[in-house]
Amino acid sequence: MLGEKSTTEIHRAENSQGVPKLKEDSSAGGKIAGDARKALEKKLKRRVVTRDNYLTQTESRKRLSR
Repeated sequence: MLGEKSTTEIHRAENSQGVPKLKEDSSAGGKIAGDARKALEKKLKRRVVTRDNYLTQTESRKRLSR
């Protein structure tokens, strides 16, 4: 969610137009989210995203339909 929100705000602030610029914005938003995750994992001294807590597409859809 942080990556999506970051990307949206970058896009709005820079009024990005065209696919190349939008790709840059999405990369920047993803980097912000990735850096935040790494900082959190460093602080907690454990991984936040693991195989055990990662939902596959099918499981995600099952939970949404409940």
